[in-house]
Amino acid sequence: METIILGILLSLIAGLSTSIGSFLAFFVKAPSPKFISFIMGFSAGVMILISFVELLNESINVIGPLMGLMFFFIGMIIMFIIDILVSHEYEFEDSIEMLINKNDECKPHIHHGHRHKHRHHHRGRKKDINLVKTSIFIFFGVFIHNFPEGMATFIGTLTQVELGILLTFAIALHNIPEGIAVAVPIYACTLDKKKAFKWSFLSGMSEPLGAVLTWLILFPFINEFVLNAMLGAVAGIMIYISLDELLPISRSLAREHYSIIGIIAGMFIMAVSLILL
Repeated sequence: METIILGILLSLIAGLSTSIGSFLAFFVKAPSPKFISFIMGFSAGVMILISFVELLNESINVIGPLMGLMFFFIGMIIMFIIDILVSHEYEFEDSIEMLINKNDECKPHIHHGHRHKHRHHHRGRKKDINLVKTSIFIFFGVFIHNFPEGMATFIGTLTQVELGILLTFAIALHNIPEGIAVAVPIYACTLDKKKAFKWSFLSGMSEPLGAVLTWLILFPFINEFVLNAMLGAVAGIMIYISLDELLPISRSLAREHYSIIGIIAGMFIMAVSLILL
């Protein structure tokens, strides 16, 4: 029972990091795109290394290569379906610019359906979408995409507490910029910090919700096979998030080598952590 509580607590910590993002946006100098590029790359490096070295490896060792890899791809397919059905468009440069300018031209854009990667010319922007509608889309996109991450943290903690802690660290890092993306469009026009903070906070609460639902629904059926099958699926989810979300955003924000430096640094730090733990 203590492990269950810890898993839910760790998912809560990861979710609360979106609130840290909104706090930084309001009270600290706006982070530069280069810094966010490094952080997103760092988080991707952490998640990629954990997924292949720990999660997928453990799954294959226990339930075999065929089943382990099958559930790995199932995890990726789940995220792909979510990606198609839920718009998850947010661009950190726009959010940062709005925070700095705080002018009346507050109509951040969003692309419907599958999100498009950052483009220099921002083709096809929907300039007629108002702030409220845009903010709602961003909020629900982040909320739903955070849900599987809460499941991942919980399952990782059940498998090994140290693994749950590492996953919490990786997820929390990239949730901070997501908190900025949710809060700033609201704050830029309303200048209401409480409202912006509230929506940023709520977007992160899908992570402990995912952990709790995983416990309530799946825990009675969990055995060695189910647990390691879910580890394989979690690895697929983490790899998908890293390759389809974190790395493209990281690369788009800074054309220099900040992204790859972050990836290498994240992998190195996690490699050292795995050895020490």
